[in-house]
Amino acid sequence: MTRRRAGGATSRQALQAWPALVLTAGLATRLQPLSSVRAKAALPVAGTPLVSRILQWLHDAGTRRVVLNLHHRADSITRIVGDGSAAGLEVRYSWETDILGSAGGPARAIPLLESDRFLIVNGDTLADVELQAMAKQHIDTNALVTMAVVDGRPGYNGVIADSTGIVRGFGREPGAFHFIGIQIVNASVFAGVRPDVKSETVHGIYPGVIAERPGAVRIFHSGVEFFDIGSPRDYLETAITIAQREGKPLDRGRDCSITGAELVNTIIWDRVTVGSGARLSECVAADDVVVPPAAEFSRCSLVMRDNKVVATPF
Repeated sequence: MTRRRAGGATSRQALQAWPALVLTAGLATRLQPLSSVRAKAALPVAGTPLVSRILQWLHDAGTRRVVLNLHHRADSITRIVGDGSAAGLEVRYSWETDILGSAGGPARAIPLLESDRFLIVNGDTLADVELQAMAKQHIDTNALVTMAVVDGRPGYNGVIADSTGIVRGFGREPGAFHFIGIQIVNASVFAGVRPDVKSETVHGIYPGVIAERPGAVRIFHSGVEFFDIGSPRDYLETAITIAQREGKPLDRGRDCSITGAELVNTIIWDRVTVGSGARLSECVAADDVVVPPAAEFSRCSLVMRDNKVVATPF
């Protein structure tokens, strides 16, 4: 295997040389029932699928090669991304028969990444982190792992780091930072990780890396706004916020029929029919949903099961 190295390169050159692994294989259980229809990364956000927004952000930063890992509803992602040429990228896919986790997934993808260093980005993350500054820090500190973080969130496990940015551990502790799913790693971190067995980073191999080489795992503290599309409510709120900022309408999918109905802060996917007199308020209607005439739904996800629309409150 030929690896492409970036030693001594500027941060821009490094990002052009380093590929990115976008983690899109997850089951997205918190997003149910919407994730039974599409993978999370395939969700439309103000006219643009989530995965397309991530790929555009990576492209703008200088990245040119991307690997996506796939498992759940992979077809809904590959239809959007294809070979990546539409986004100016070279895209390859790492297929997982079973979910391999945040460490097993990268270990399996390393032969496709062909690099000693690469980015890992969660497929449900939207955050405009300054990747060139992050790459420069990763190079300058000779870190094995650099994790993008924001100030901590109450109730979440956090990243515990000292005043110099060296990670000491993970857990709930005053002053802990919140990891936002964007990191730069050296491939050597995954040496010894089996590519066919599920394993994790934060709750798996990273504590061992910290113990073996103090200073190898560091934070990149960012003040950016962070969108985590975990639940249907998170998804709707994110889409509304971004649509307002970009001056776009909420999503209305292809081949829909909406006649004489009222839609308020509602997302409509493809091939949706909304009957006359129906009212949807703060809802997400998934592909092929049929809303009967005069029906009313509020703050819920709508999917079809056994030829009937099923509403799940959120």
